[in-house]
Amino acid sequence: MPRHRAIFGPLAVAALLAVTAGVTSHSGSLGGGATAADLGVAAASAGCGKAPTLANGTHTIQSSGKNRSFILRIPGNYDNSRQYRLIFAFHWRGGTANEIESGGTSGAAWSYYGQLEQSNNSAILVAPQGLNGGWANSGGEDVTFVDDMIRRIENDLCVDTTQRFALGFSYGGGMSYSLACSRANVFRAVAVIAGAQLSGCSGGNQPIAYFGIHGISDTVLNISQGRSLRDTFVRNNGCTSQSPREPASGSRTHITTAYSGCRAGYPVQWAAFDNGHMPGPVDGTYTESGVTTWTKGEIWRFFSQFQSTPPNPTTSPPNPTTPPPNPTTPPPGPGGCTASLSLNSWTGGFVATVRVTAGTAGTNGWTVNTTLPSGAAVTNTWSASASGNTGTVQFTNVSYNGRLNPGQTTEFGFQGTGSGPGSTPTCTAN
Repeated sequence: MPRHRAIFGPLAVAALLAVTAGVTSHSGSLGGGATAADLGVAAASAGCGKAPTLANGTHTIQSSGKNRSFILRIPGNYDNSRQYRLIFAFHWRGGTANEIESGGTSGAAWSYYGQLEQSNNSAILVAPQGLNGGWANSGGEDVTFVDDMIRRIENDLCVDTTQRFALGFSYGGGMSYSLACSRANVFRAVAVIAGAQLSGCSGGNQPIAYFGIHGISDTVLNISQGRSLRDTFVRNNGCTSQSPREPASGSRTHITTAYSGCRAGYPVQWAAFDNGHMPGPVDGTYTESGVTTWTKGEIWRFFSQFQSTPPNPTTSPPNPTTPPPNPTTPPPGPGGCTASLSLNSWTGGFVATVRVTAGTAGTNGWTVNTTLPSGAAVTNTWSASASGNTGTVQFTNVSYNGRLNPGQTTEFGFQGTGSGPGSTPTCTAN
């Protein structure tokens, strides 16, 4: 775990806040004539199908005329025909990429803020090294560094270019927020832990899935700063403005709120906890632990709810004698509604995304039933209410997504243990 209390003395806090003044606006250029949008067009990166030359460990590249480095962690069972998520984890002020990779005193359980453990060989992980132990992003050089890392990694490894994520604590949270502002069409989602606007915000008017986490008694970067970052994307994502409930001082708990009314595919989530400036709080205590913290699981659930929509161009087309797969967006029914399900699974668990499409009459509400295999159970649901957690599970709309116009779609998701559902979900309209 980071020794952040030693790092953030009064002088360090002043220096941390002062760096904002040196940040210069940076446009969307990715170098070589490419734009940010160019990185988000196709699902498969150029590295798909190639024998990789990159390996686990530290790599150095030239960026903005400087030698920059990052540590790469590739899944142990890497398959160059499989498109992987790409997750960038940014260190705190005075931290290092080595500390992100090693997990500090918590070891592998906290490596990459716990995302190595949580992703379970389903993601390529990157720990960039900041200049002078931070992310001042002067003249946009740190954003350009990210562009250059993406280009280097994706030219060599197989990445789903619709599944890029960034997260970080403190100064690393500020850097993740900066990417949300300037690279909203490059990254699918960001998670900002105890962050503030420290690395600038070029643009900042496009939607991106956003998860903010902050302690109510943070004396280094006040929670009001985290709320301000969050509210940028509450507005951009079209969410209903609200003041989410936060835990009381002394409760030693956390409260996570999913905003309502957000544009489909652009959720905003906020978690406030009763503790100070730390990335790994543990409920019931005023300590932190990368082994038992709830933050790593909630961040992974937020990231893993997103599924790739384009087909995988590296796989063979289906046998013409077999029925075609269900379309991502089912056609409107003659009334009622239809549902389709996409699945991301790993050994012992899965995340499912269900798309509901209204028929010609629209809906005032809907119910979706799906059957889980023996031994499987639903552990978490978002944008729907679940009845039961094993066998045939029934999901119903929540207040903000039940009314659909003819042909309109909405999505909900659920996470579970065991094997994911293999049957086609059924939808009934109210």
